[in-house]
This record gives sequence, structure tokens and C-alpha cells, in this order.
Amino acid sequence: MDVLPGGYFDPAGGLHREFELGTLTGREEELLARKTSARPAALVTEVLSRCLRRLGTFAPVPPEVTRQLLVADRQYLMLRLRQATFGDLVRANLCCPWPECGERVAVDFTVPDVPVEAVAEPAPSYEATLSDGTAITFRLPTGADQEELSACLAVNEAEALTALLTRCLVRLGDQGTPDEDRVAALPAAIRAEIEDRMRAVAPKVEQTLEAACTECGRTVAASFDIQQFFFGELRTDARALYQDVHYLAFHYHWSENEIMAMTRGRRQTYIDVLADEIEVLNGGA
Repeated sequence: MDVLPGGYFDPAGGLHREFELGTLTGREEELLARKTSARPAALVTEVLSRCLRRLGTFAPVPPEVTRQLLVADRQYLMLRLRQATFGDLVRANLCCPWPECGERVAVDFTVPDVPVEAVAEPAPSYEATLSDGTAITFRLPTGADQEELSACLAVNEAEALTALLTRCLVRLGDQGTPDEDRVAALPAAIRAEIEDRMRAVAPKVEQTLEAACTECGRTVAASFDIQQFFFGELRTDARALYQDVHYLAFHYHWSENEIMAMTRGRRQTYIDVLADEIEVLNGGA
């Protein structure tokens, strides 16, 4: 049994943290390979709705619940799903950012090595008093916020961040829930303080990688977006999926539906068995 670093509060106030996560089948792999134009946040909701078998008392877990999970919880689930699909080891390539270098740098790490910071006492909302005396109540960003603001983020990041802060502020001073104009008019220092308060109580999944450039020796830091990386891996392997289907159907005469319902690991097990049998037959010829 695994536990979310944050947790989901249902409408009645019940906290759900324990979860059971399945593994991608060929159908989910195909779905992700085909939806190249879909927004990542919406894809995450769809994938988790298919693969999250249980969350607390929710079984199955409907899309409206996976959509309302905290951003860090969704990142953690995608990290674990990537682990179940491809294994512990992650290999990434990036370019050294130093102008006089620019060489490609290989970064290897394992999923268990990714730092995850859980919340000791989760809450549906938090209260704080800012340095100027303003009392605030806020909640943490969710997948629903990401989905709603993804189009705006692609066009105007500053506007999207203002909209996100507005959505998360339940109360700002004595005037209750603020609108976007009021949030946009906040002094930069006060706005930064609110964002710091939110980060301080939020669960965290580290998404910054560090590696030494083999060419210049400097330390290279790069952002690691688990969702984008995972989707990229699956799309790269889309042709391999159909090769698996063809190979198993040719030898075992299974239907496409039967093979596509298998996980990647199960398909590979049968392919390995076939390879061994074919080698024996060829050796005995």
C-alpha cells in the first residue's frame, strides 16, 4: 500500500491518502501515443482515471476525483506509474547551458532517488497572516486548476499565474474571496509572500536534476517534468507497441484486443519466451 504525499479531501471533509496503482496496458500506451495535441494536465487526468485502482474509499477512482488531486500528488502518481511501466532507471539527455561548452550531458537516476516531501498534517485549506497584517485563507493548486488554465499558460504565463492565485485564495483580508483585478493589483512583495506561504505547506516532488558536464566539468541543473518526460517516452515507443502486437499475434494467434490488454512487462515476458524457443529450434536444426 502506498500513500500520497498530500491527499484528497472529499466534499464531506474526509481525507484519502492510501492508493493502489495499476500498470499501463497497450490501450493506455496507444492513447498517449495518439493524443499528441492534448494538454498534459488533461492527459494526466485521463491516465490516472484508468490506472488508479483505489484511493481511500474510492474504487474505482472517477475522473472528477483525479482532477481534484493536488499537483504534487499527481506528479507522484505519474512518477510511480512511470516506474511500473519502464522500471526504476531513468535516462535523460540535456545540453550544457554554458555558452562556451554546449555539449550534451547524460543524466541517469532512479525513481526511488527522487526526493518526495510529504505533508505531516494535510488540510483542505490553510490560514495565515501576512507581514502587512492581512489575514488570508488559501487552498493548494490541483489538476483541475492546471486543466482550466493550460490554454492561458501557453499564451500569457503572468496572466495564468494571477488566475491561479485568484482560484486558490479563499479569503483575502476582510473582503472575502478576491477577483483577478484585486490579485493583480497586489504589491509584488505581498504576492510573493502568499506564494511562499503556499509552497511552505505544499507536498513536493523534486523536479530539478543535477549532473556534471563531462566536457567542461561544471554542474548542470535542469528541470525534469515527469509528465512531459513520461509521455515523450511512450510516444517514442509507439512503433514498438505495434511490433509487439504483430509478433505475438503472428506466433500465438491472439487477437489484438487480448494483446493490447496486456501490460508492457507481460508482453515482454511472452516475447522473451518466444525468443528462447526460436533459438532452441534454430540451434537444433
